[in-house]
Amino acid sequence: MNESDMIDRVAAVILAGGQGTRLFPLTQYRSKPAVGFGGKYRLIDIPLSNALNSKISHLYVISQYFASQLHHHICATYQFDRMQKGGIHLLCPEEDPERQVRFEGTADAIRKNLHHLLKAPVDYFLILSGDQLYNIDLGELIRFAHEKNAEMVVASIYVKEAEAHRMGVMHVDANNYIKDFKEKPKEKSALTPFGVKKDGKTRYLASMGIYVFRRDALLALLQQPGNDFGHHLIPCQVARGGSYAYVYNGYWVDIGTILSFYEANMSLLDQENCLETYNEATPIYARCYHLPSPLILQSRVHRSYISQGSIVEAEEISHSILGLRCHVKKGTKIKDSIVMGNQFYAPPLHQHPPLPAQFTIGENCVIEKAIIDEHTYIGNHVRLVNEKKLQNYDGDGVYIRDGIIIVTSGTSLPDGFVL
Repeated sequence: MNESDMIDRVAAVILAGGQGTRLFPLTQYRSKPAVGFGGKYRLIDIPLSNALNSKISHLYVISQYFASQLHHHICATYQFDRMQKGGIHLLCPEEDPERQVRFEGTADAIRKNLHHLLKAPVDYFLILSGDQLYNIDLGELIRFAHEKNAEMVVASIYVKEAEAHRMGVMHVDANNYIKDFKEKPKEKSALTPFGVKKDGKTRYLASMGIYVFRRDALLALLQQPGNDFGHHLIPCQVARGGSYAYVYNGYWVDIGTILSFYEANMSLLDQENCLETYNEATPIYARCYHLPSPLILQSRVHRSYISQGSIVEAEEISHSILGLRCHVKKGTKIKDSIVMGNQFYAPPLHQHPPLPAQFTIGENCVIEKAIIDEHTYIGNHVRLVNEKKLQNYDGDGVYIRDGIIIVTSGTSLPDGFVL
């Protein structure tokens, strides 16, 4: 079988239904895969782009929480030519005369959508997460599965002990055959047997939450009890045999917390150990907006992204990301921050809940190490600098998580507000 035919017989299934509680408050009004990233993308764009760049044309997105906003973004961004094979199928819980459906975990989401997935003319299912960052040739993963004649392949990466406790870890032989698997071992005694020496340091081979299943193997596995792949079905398949680890050595980040989200954005500005977005051969696709170039008026800008449609009168923008349609007024300084941007310059009529009358950052503000969500108004002389060096704080539309200030969508901060 040539490579084109091999890839054509693969369906990618992107799990985008998680509630994203650890990314609160950014997930207060949207699903985690719908959260903005890097000024112009949404997290769902990364797995979709990787799949499309790998020539996979049969795509399924399974969502649950705040599904409509995510579906709207996907439909507006990814439009297949009528002459192309495949397409993107958007799936969410369905009610029928016999049952009301709710997905109880990653495996349960696949199980309850099998009647859709089995219509795909494919031999392999590639399971992806909707909230991870990476640049992977997924074709290599499929080739690896073919070469090993594997029933299951787990994409894996070597990590330090601090990360291993929150991931599935495995032990493999010289042929990358998985001999043992443990999901999120909490105790050091449970983790220690999985340690291996890499360049003189102890590392752990951990699951990236990316799987390839042979069609028959997936069907058989889903007959077993359990709602989650990591906790239930992956250990079951490892015990059955036919399971291999594909070891990846590039950039990969799971956006699980506010800190990981913040650091992943900041790494784009440093262009070190970050998502690659400047390679035309493997682009990260984004929605096309008919917006003017950013207008920058007598502002100092250092190592920052200023996105389309923005108007910047600020005194200084340093090591920060400004998303679409940002308006920052004169005298303001923004440092080490993410301003998510806006879906429109002014709120449409009859928004519920009501939005501020304007989406601007006022005059003579100081904003440091903050995330300003969409559709916010920040008055004049506002200071968001975490003066008390708090790690966590809950306020009215303003939070601190991991020492990072978050102003939530739709919030208005009055003149002179200080945190």
